[in-house]
Amino acid sequence: MAKKVFVSGCYDLLHSGHIAFFREASQYGDLYVALGSDKTVYELKGRKPVNTEKERLYMVQAVKSVKDAFISRGSGMLDFLPEFEAIQPDIFIVNEDGHMPAKENLCAKYGVEYIVLKREPHTGLTPRSTTDLRRNNQIPFRIDLAGGWLDQPFVSRHYPGSVITLSLEPTIEFNDRSGMASSTRFAAIELWGSRLPIDDPDKLAKILFCFDNPPGTTEISGSQDAIGIVFPGLAKANYQGGYWPTSIERLQDDLTLQFVEKSLYLVMLGPRQMDYDVLANTHINPPRAKALADAAEECWQAIQQKDIVAFGQSVRASFEAQIAMFPDMMNESVVQLINQYKDKALGWKLSGAGGGGYLVLVAEKPIENAIRIVARREHE
Repeated sequence: MAKKVFVSGCYDLLHSGHIAFFREASQYGDLYVALGSDKTVYELKGRKPVNTEKERLYMVQAVKSVKDAFISRGSGMLDFLPEFEAIQPDIFIVNEDGHMPAKENLCAKYGVEYIVLKREPHTGLTPRSTTDLRRNNQIPFRIDLAGGWLDQPFVSRHYPGSVITLSLEPTIEFNDRSGMASSTRFAAIELWGSRLPIDDPDKLAKILFCFDNPPGTTEISGSQDAIGIVFPGLAKANYQGGYWPTSIERLQDDLTLQFVEKSLYLVMLGPRQMDYDVLANTHINPPRAKALADAAEECWQAIQQKDIVAFGQSVRASFEAQIAMFPDMMNESVVQLINQYKDKALGWKLSGAGGGGYLVLVAEKPIENAIRIVARREHE
């Protein structure tokens, strides 16, 4: 008898990349596809799918390589669990973007083989993603490497310091509410469409910051989000108690960006819960703010010297300084994930304010199934 192969996903705007994935997965056995419900997609991504669950189900069931497809009855990142338990698959397959330790651990619990496939387009076809089809969007994401929170006056008034950001090409459909500046990115899309204007980055970042925080905004989005999206390469924004930095330093040479790209690995946790509030329990004071500022300065020096050991140590020091002030950034699932990877990495942090998102690892050797990033270069 053929083995039972299980895959899950949204599969909105069905495209050639989906079909290639189904065909490759079906080579391992009879393919069963679990589709996220409209409700789950909205909860995870903060938006409704373009096609309803009935339309998506009809299209996936019509694919020749699919044995059967169904709408998952559960919720969250493991919304397929009821169907997974009912079908009892032999193999669970994901692509690189869909890999999560939670899925891998689930398979280990049930004795199911777990396979991660490379994203490869069919021969002669252009690589596709749902993001490409939705808006062909070239607006960057950003990741903060160290010093995050110092762009908020309620932190930097205790001690001045810097936030180091890296502008990212949108090569991956990063989850919303995952600390990759997706909300500010949506503001940029509303403001400018699918591409950043050609203009002075400092001017564009100020425009985006103001647009993202109109009069009456109660919780101001930190300006590091706008800076990280707009400024190509690496930016070091220096704060002294204000919402906008007093100065911005930059690194854009290709060797430095290659060093950072080769050092970083992302492991998906999933998006933050809608009711997550990192500010519910804080312990902010000058010594802790100074520890965060010192770690960011050490990180900037390590990047300039291309010292991966110091880079990893400073990223971890920055993260630990954040946790000291914002303990709710951590939870049991984050602790378990760090314990799983700490022997493979030199340093780690959470993307954004924690509560979900991605575990960002600094490592000398490749970390299996982790997500890689591409830094945005000047004039690209």
